[in-house]
Amino acid sequence: MNCTRIGFGSALRRAAFAPKLVRNQAVFRHVFKRTLKIESLSPSAEEVILNTQRLKRPSSPHFTIYQPQLTWVGSIFNRVTGAALSVLLYGFSLAYLVAPSIFSSQNVIETVKALPTSVKIAGKTLLALPFTFHSFNGLRHLAWDSGRFLTLSSAYNTGYAVIGATVVSTIALVLW
Repeated sequence: MNCTRIGFGSALRRAAFAPKLVRNQAVFRHVFKRTLKIESLSPSAEEVILNTQRLKRPSSPHFTIYQPQLTWVGSIFNRVTGAALSVLLYGFSLAYLVAPSIFSSQNVIETVKALPTSVKIAGKTLLALPFTFHSFNGLRHLAWDSGRFLTLSSAYNTGYAVIGATVVSTIALVLW
C-alpha cells in the first residue's frame, strides 16, 4: 500500500533528535535574522513620514455621496434628538440649581402665559417632536434587542411606523 505522508513529521523528528547545540543555533538564526533596517528618526521626520502615508491612504466615502435611506437618517435623528433632550434637561436643571427664584415653576408658567400663541405652538412643537421621536424609536430599538423586526423590510416598516406615530403624537401634544 502506497501512502504519502504530508506534514511536519520528519522535520520534527530531525529537530527533536538533533544535538542541543545545533537546535539552538537553528532557532537563534531565524529569531535574530532581520529583514528590515531600523533607524532612529527625529520627531519631525517621523511626522513627515506619517503625513505622507496618510495622504496616500484611500479615504472612505462620506455619507453625502449616498442616497439618503430611512435607516441611517433615523439613526442620525435619534442621536440628535437624544443629545438635544439631554442638553435641555441638564441645562434647565443646572439653571434651576444656580437661580431657583428665576426658574421656579411659577415664573416659568407666567413667562409662557405672556408669550404669543404662535410662539407657544412653535415651542411646544420643538419640545414634543424630539421627545416623541426619541421615545418611539427607543421602543423600536427595544424590539430589535428582543430579536424582532430585524429584516430589511421590517426595519423600514417600523421606521415608517415610528415616523407616523411621531407626527400624530406631536400634533396631539401641541394641540392639547
